[in-house]
Parts: sequence; structure tokens; C-alpha cells
Amino acid sequence: MSTEPMNETSSEIFGKYVFSQSVMQKMLPKEIYENLVNAAENRSSLQQEYADTIAVAMKEWAVKLGATHYCHWFQPLTGITAEKHDTFLECTSDRVIERFSGEQLLQGEPDASSFPSGGLRSTYEARGYTGWDPSSPAFVWKAGGGVILCIPSVFFSWTGHVLDLKIPLLRSDKKLNDSVMTLLKCCGIEANQVFSCIGLELEYFVIDRFLRDQRPDLLLLGKTVFGAPAPKGQELQDHYLGSIKENVLSFMTDFEMEALKLGIPVKTRHNEVAPSQYEVAPIYERSSLAVDHNILLMELMRKTALKHQLACLLHEKPFHEINGSGKHCNWSIISDTGMNLLNPTGTPENNICFLILLTALIYGIHTHAALLRASVGSASNDWRLGGHEAPPAIISIYLGEELENVLNDIEEKGAYQRKGGKGKYNLGIPIIPQLSMHNTDRNRTSPLAFTGNKFEFRAVGSSQNVSFPATVMNIIVSDGLNKILEEAKLTKIDSKSPLSQAQLIETIIPILQKYLKISKGVRFSGDNYSSSWVQEAKKRKLPNYTKCVESFAVLKSPETVRIFEGILDENELKSRYEIVLQQYAENVNIEMKLMMEIFQTQILPAALKYQNQIASSIHAYKEVSSKKEAIGRQNALLQTVVEAIENAIRISEMVKDTWNQSSTIADLPEKASAFANKVLPESANFRKAVDHLETLVDDKLWPLPKYRELLFLG
Repeated sequence: MSTEPMNETSSEIFGKYVFSQSVMQKMLPKEIYENLVNAAENRSSLQQEYADTIAVAMKEWAVKLGATHYCHWFQPLTGITAEKHDTFLECTSDRVIERFSGEQLLQGEPDASSFPSGGLRSTYEARGYTGWDPSSPAFVWKAGGGVILCIPSVFFSWTGHVLDLKIPLLRSDKKLNDSVMTLLKCCGIEANQVFSCIGLELEYFVIDRFLRDQRPDLLLLGKTVFGAPAPKGQELQDHYLGSIKENVLSFMTDFEMEALKLGIPVKTRHNEVAPSQYEVAPIYERSSLAVDHNILLMELMRKTALKHQLACLLHEKPFHEINGSGKHCNWSIISDTGMNLLNPTGTPENNICFLILLTALIYGIHTHAALLRASVGSASNDWRLGGHEAPPAIISIYLGEELENVLNDIEEKGAYQRKGGKGKYNLGIPIIPQLSMHNTDRNRTSPLAFTGNKFEFRAVGSSQNVSFPATVMNIIVSDGLNKILEEAKLTKIDSKSPLSQAQLIETIIPILQKYLKISKGVRFSGDNYSSSWVQEAKKRKLPNYTKCVESFAVLKSPETVRIFEGILDENELKSRYEIVLQQYAENVNIEMKLMMEIFQTQILPAALKYQNQIASSIHAYKEVSSKKEAIGRQNALLQTVVEAIENAIRISEMVKDTWNQSSTIADLPEKASAFANKVLPESANFRKAVDHLETLVDDKLWPLPKYRELLFLG
């Protein structure tokens, strides 16, 4: 738990464990500080001759906070982070000193063969490198009684192949910047740089740690493979935004304080819809930093929960038949002048810039919907997508009434007129002032919804590293924008003599008309949960990959290779295809192992014991009673239990046979498809049979904590 005095304010502890700009300014010579800040903000390259001075300052700062080791903290293709700790100590002839050099700061050399590489590396080709990423500040991490200096880094192989999730995101931001800066010049908007920003609303469950530890499925997989619904679930809608349990609030307070020390700008916390489900949301940040902070936050939440004798579950669907958890990725584009380019302010320059960007985004999403679906694909997220707590696997966009009217005007009339705001609500209560009405409503069923100044990508999974979805968003918008500007012959406009507003509108509106008509099918304002939308989406020829393995092939398509030029090459994209298929198959494989083990070693013995108890009771009753009618009812109960056990055993054998057959398939795409389309549907029947047993067996004999205990205790 936190040991900080409670009288310190949030602003006073913010960034305490971060090698921040204010710390650097105090500890570094002015020219070195300015070079490092410019490098961090992508304005120039870091001068290597400054590395030793920076390393000494970073080490001295970290040692004062108790650090004894350092590590390059990076994001391999596992989706989580990796680190190798080295001590600052070095031996001289007669003593030990603490030393950290510029060379050690700039580059590390972890083994690259033991991480997923999709064939880019093999066991006998082990050399890989980490390289310091100055755009994300170094920080100290306290754990296990020790303190480690963590240096955010990129990861690549000796051959130069990209082996991480961060390099593509950083490259995609550069690509987006180049495209949008061309647009700003055309519109006469001043800026030196733009970058994508995201805010990640994270949903999660918190349950009792002792109960979690009694469930092998929750311990190893993060979800329950068996579990009958409790008599009460979320149907009363009484948990959402309700009063937070005291023990959970204590946990939240603790991890939020630790997050603030790490410079993570947590903003919002509340109860979510399902029992024991919660949400935490930060303030917007530059995408690469937001991803780093989100990964840190998840680890911090897991670690802090254990200290409170709780368990934090980040799986997308820990519990059957109640809401799962997502990580809503709120995406926008910000200039270095602080202007949000997806926030139309009403000036002519900003309005036309916004409309061009919006059209590019809609076109990009329409054209690359399958790629967006693949970017959020995983075995765990498939359990959530398409349920009535998450958007469907069909990618569509919700814009709201006002924007739809504007775009329809452009399509039909070749002109637009932005309407005024919606005005005020008058509730007819004198003590409550008139309240503002937003220009758009919210569509909670849409995978991608415009919410006034950003797009909320709701299909991202709660456990997911958001680097790849954010990379895809950056690339498809950049690609759509480049096409529009090139077709309008605006890529060579001189910023010193931009087109007038009238000239720009005359030039661009016909192009926007064309691209809006092409992409209109992806715009949908209705209920994405409805079955009628599935049929309508089919008419619009929108892809509907209900299982993520069906979407992964798009990673190898020529169109994906084209738009990823300069981000990932064809071999690197192919490697990602191999990795996501392998991870999917392994995830399902683990789930099947758990189902079989738990059933055979825990549930079946308990059910047989209960069956024996009933049989023994009936036998004993026959010895002393002549009431045949009562015996008949008990025999019927026994028969129900016997049939339920037999049914569960029979289905388990069917699942095992299908699983074994699928596991022997050599071709990886075919194996993953068999797991998705054969093994998992049969395992769902297996779960149903076992969950039925749970409702029959004596509560004292059932070996696993039940949903009512997991979700409602505390």
C-alpha cells in the first residue's frame, strides 16, 4: 500500500517517479536539455555525444530514489512488456562503483530468439537490440522492496526487422504528421507538427483474491471456463455508477496515487454495468505515451490489487452471461499549437479542414474495415464482440444527426451549411439553470462513434496493447487523406501562398462528394446490436468477421502491404499474421486443457459423490419406509443427476476428440480455423452441460467458488 503522507496533493506527487522535463532542466546543461526535449517531441534527433551526460544525470536521479538496477523496458510481440535488469555496480581493481554510460542508455542487447517473431528470428539467430525511445520518459518502478530505473525502448533484430509494437506506432505518427501538415498548409492553418492522441477508458473486474486463487481457470486464463449464472446478475441495473465498495475504493485510491507518481494522468473512476466491474480513464496524451502509460497502469492495478487481498481481472470476458470489458480508444489529431483537428470550432479554415479530415477518416475505415477488425482480434476479445455489451464485429461509424446532415448536403448539393448548436435544456425546475445540449448524441452500440471532438473506437479489448489499433487508425487516415489531396492536386500547394477559402472549397467539394459516396455504406446511426443491422450490413457489403481468425488474412493482402509502406515491410506483416494465429491457437489450447482438467479432477468427482449420496439416502429410506410415492420422487431426482453426469461425460469425450484432431493439423491457419469453428462451439456445449450440473450438485460439495461469491462478496 502507499506510504506517502495523505496530506500531499495529487499535483504535488504527479511525476515524482519520472525523469521529467522539469527534472532534466535542473540536471542537464541547457543545450543538452533543449536537444533532448526536441528529440522527445520529434523535432530533431538526439545528439549521441550528449548521451554520457544524460546517462549520468538519469542514474544520479534514480539512485536518489533508491534505484539499484536499470532496464530497457520494451514491448515485444507478446503484447505485454519485457525487461532485463542490470545493476549499476561495476568492479574496479579495489572497489565497486555505480556507473551508467551513454552507451548503456542508448542500446541494449536482449535475446531475440525467445520472443514471438513469426519466423523473422530463429533459436540460433538470437541477437536483438533495444534502443532508447526519448519520446517516452524514463521512470523508476518500485517492486519487491527494490527500485529499478526503466528506460522505455524499441526492439528490433540484428537484421533490422521490427520485433515490437512501438516502432510501427511511432512511424505511423510520422506518416500521419506528413499527410496532415500538407492539409494544414492548404487550409492556411499554422502548425509545425501534428500527432495522434488517445484516451483509453479501461474496464476491469475486481474480485476477492482468495476466491480467485481457488479457481485454476481464473488463475491461468483470466476467465471462468465453467460457472452457472448467479440468481442475480446485472438485470436490475443497480451497479452502474453506484456507490463504490469501500475495499475497492481503497484499492482504487492506492493505485491512482501510485499512477500519478509515474506521471499517468488518471481522471475518472466508477462502477461499470456488471457486478464487480469498474472503469478507470485517463486524460488524453500523445498515442505512444498513452500506450506506455496504459500498460504501466494495468501492471500497477494487478500489483496493487494483491496488496489489498483482491484480484484485478483484465480479461475481456471473465464471466459468462454478464458484460465483458473493453478498452475504449478515444482517438484524435492534435497540433503542436494545441488545436484538436477533430473539433470543428466554427471558423471557415477549421471547418473545411475538419470536413476533409473527416472524409479521409470515413473513407479509410470503409476501405480498411477488415484491417481494423483484425487489429482488435484475439481469442479473448471474440468472447465479447457481438454480445449485447460490446459492438459487433461489423466495423461501422456513427456521426450523429448534425454531421450526417452536413455530409448528406455535400453529397447531394455539393455544398454544406453547418447548423447552429442544439441550444439548452430547460427542465422546468427553477433552481436548476438551463444546461447545454451537445451537437451529437452518443451511440453506445457503434464500434466507432464520433463524440464531438474525437472518435471512440469501442471494439478494442480490455487486455490488449493498443499500439496496433492506434497504428492502423493513423495509417488509414493518412492514406485516405493522401488520396483526396492528390486527386485535388493540393499536395504541392505553397504554404506562403495558400488557396483562398473560396478556391479551396471549389476545388475540394467535388472530391469530397466522390469519397463520401464511395464510403457511405460504413456510416450507420441505428442499433448495432440488432439482427436487422447484420442483414443491412450484408447488403452494404461490409465485412462481418464473427471470428477473428477469419480477418487475420488481411494482414498479408497487397493493399495492407501498400498502406504499411515505411511502417512494416511485407515479411514483417507476414510475421504478425503468423504470430496472431499462433497466439489464438495457444490460447484456445490452454482453455481446453483447463476445461478437461477441472472437469476430470474437481467437478466430476464432486458430482459422483453427490450422486452416491442420493443413492445411499434412497437405499436407506427404502429400508425404513413403505411410501413408494416419495421414493419415486427421489428416484427421479437421482435419475436427473445421473443423466446430467452422463451428458457431461459424453460431451467432454466429444470435445476431447475434436480438440485432439484439430491439434494434429500442421497448417497453422487451418488449425486456428478448426479451433475457432469446431472446438470452441463444442466446448460451449460442454460448458452448458457442466453449468447445469452446478445447479444440481450439493453446494457444499461443489469445488469451485460460484458466481454469487466471486461477484457479490465484499
